[in-house]
Amino acid sequence: MIERYTLKEMGDIWKQGNRFQKMLDVELAVCEAWAELGRIPKASLSRIKKRAGFDVQRIDVIEEETRHDVIAFLTSVAEKVGPDSRFIHMGLTSSDALDTGLALQLKQASDVLITDVERLLKVLKEKARRYRDVPMAGRSHNVHAEPITFGLKIALWHEETKRNLDRLKRARKAVSVGKLSGAVGTYSNLDPRIEKIALKKLGLDTEPVSNQVVQRDRHAEFLTALAITGSSLEKFATEIRNLQHTEILEVEEFFAKGQKGSSAMPHKRNPIVCERICGLARLLRGNSLTGMENVTLWHERDISHSSVERVIIPDSAIVLDYMLVKFTELIKRLNVYPAQMRRNLELTRGLMFSQRILITLVEKGFTREQAYRIVQDNALLSWEKGLDFKQLLKEDTRLKGKVSPAEVDKYFDLNYVLRNVKAVFKRIKI
Repeated sequence: MIERYTLKEMGDIWKQGNRFQKMLDVELAVCEAWAELGRIPKASLSRIKKRAGFDVQRIDVIEEETRHDVIAFLTSVAEKVGPDSRFIHMGLTSSDALDTGLALQLKQASDVLITDVERLLKVLKEKARRYRDVPMAGRSHNVHAEPITFGLKIALWHEETKRNLDRLKRARKAVSVGKLSGAVGTYSNLDPRIEKIALKKLGLDTEPVSNQVVQRDRHAEFLTALAITGSSLEKFATEIRNLQHTEILEVEEFFAKGQKGSSAMPHKRNPIVCERICGLARLLRGNSLTGMENVTLWHERDISHSSVERVIIPDSAIVLDYMLVKFTELIKRLNVYPAQMRRNLELTRGLMFSQRILITLVEKGFTREQAYRIVQDNALLSWEKGLDFKQLLKEDTRLKGKVSPAEVDKYFDLNYVLRNVKAVFKRIKI
């Protein structure tokens, strides 16, 4: 008997050795179930469990002749087991072993991804706390809006990542389903108790109604959860890329000693990990779309989904695992420049306080239209002439006798604008 396949990383889950091991686990669980119902002698079951194994290279050789991977697998197992192999695969169809084995692989992959996301959440929480009170410019349409804090930005990422964790957990449940119901799902040569006993041993739920395959809406849900998670990582990475613009430079990917950014320009420090993540997210979305195309099969089944899944499912799991690991490392080592954030805040000479001025003037008795006109006139003048917004307001004759210079000063209070950030953090329990 070969040694049980050992997993070291995500890629190992999708190697042929583990794939066939999961199929063998299914076949052995079914044999145990048959033995419990008295259809397989206990002595035969003992010999099957002792001798059962396979040889990946031998399977490849057999498949060259049979053009059928499951038959090649079963032949390899039979060569090791001997005469008792007649009890293996009794009443099953190929998809019983393939789809149920795939479910076991998907559970393994889901566990790795869930652990990855949990690690990222810890790092995001630590960074959000650290930078909770570090002010920076909030931006909409790429233009300064109102002040926020860098910690609040990361807290938003943290909450979105929590939702992705929930999605991955739901997807894990959706794909942790097997079927052992025979050729078209009617248990024509099986006792339904076999399915119940075997799947319980394997730690899988039962497809309530199946045809020849586990239904592919489940796999589409898994791939979509991965794609959404990847899209979130792309969103976060895109923000870092934007904040690393030379003209902004509020954060920056860690640049290691000896690292090079360009073959032509020695000064370059590029956000290469973020760019890599953004590119790979496109692959995940494409694979999820292909997964949805696989939902529709002809009648009780065809195999149009099979060849596609052997690419998109392993690739998506491996890619997202890589993205999560790299992004977690990136966030851990992210260079953050609070002084530059403060300098950028001051670039617009107080324009970011325009809404508070607007509301205050309304409270002072101006109509909203009057207040908006006063604030916008001075904001445009400040923008176009490079003048101080606060000073322009103090000098505006329309405010004389209604708003004192001291009151104007009070309205440009950064702490006031950011006073509720702590309340947000308390709400999300960070």
